[in-house]
Amino acid sequence: MIPFLICAGTLNLKAQESLDEKRFELAGMYLQWGYNLEWYTKSDLHFKMANGDKFTVHDAKAKQRPDFDAIYKYPFEISVPQYNYRMGFYINKKKTMAIEVNFDHMKYVVVDGHARVSGILDGKEIDEDMVLDPEAFLHIEHTDGVNLFHFNFVKHDKLLFSEIKNRNLLTYVWKAGAGFNVPRTDFTFRGDRLNNKFHLAGFNIGAEGGVRYYPAKTFFFEFAAKVGYVNYLNVLADTETTKGNRANHDFGYVEMMLTMGGDINFNKKRKK
Repeated sequence: MIPFLICAGTLNLKAQESLDEKRFELAGMYLQWGYNLEWYTKSDLHFKMANGDKFTVHDAKAKQRPDFDAIYKYPFEISVPQYNYRMGFYINKKKTMAIEVNFDHMKYVVVDGHARVSGILDGKEIDEDMVLDPEAFLHIEHTDGVNLFHFNFVKHDKLLFSEIKNRNLLTYVWKAGAGFNVPRTDFTFRGDRLNNKFHLAGFNIGAEGGVRYYPAKTFFFEFAAKVGYVNYLNVLADTETTKGNRANHDFGYVEMMLTMGGDINFNKKRKK
């Protein structure tokens, strides 16, 4: 009889813990800030020019521009390098689930050099290798930011727990979601440079995983990796400065991030 009662009590406790984990409750939030590195896939860049030309730059290579030297050159301008911030809300009592607003300021620079170009250019049909160069032909970059706003579902749980300190030391986190892009693109065509304005330009999806280290109860460092897909349906905003020119492209990326952050607890202390 006693073993049966112990077993029943254990099952009831586990069932209650499972229920607490799934039950919705706004239990707290967290804020993060940090910096990133990334690598991009090749991309086909599609251009539709105001004069009627329509051409594609095939398999364009791109690189990042981290600007990490700005951290010590301009210490008060923390948004010059490639940066990230996150704001999340824990949605259950055990804080194992969260909804997050996720922003990645990445920089994307098309590498100058030889590339295959096909379509209509100067009113003539072409399919040949050309040199990507801002004076001779064109150059394009999203260095005022790829700028990905992302809305994620987050799963978060312990990896290493300190019984002595009664708190997490190491946790894992994974997240997945989608969002929209707000770039400001720098585009040069045959020496005519256009630094476009910030605008809604397309959509993105991504998944991220990492670990958090808690040196203090509510303060943590997080190292994470992310893979994603970005589609720019409209690289250039519809303004007079774009002169009627249009561009679109899509690409994949891998991103590595190191951030620091803090938890804010919403749970009220119970009165004795």
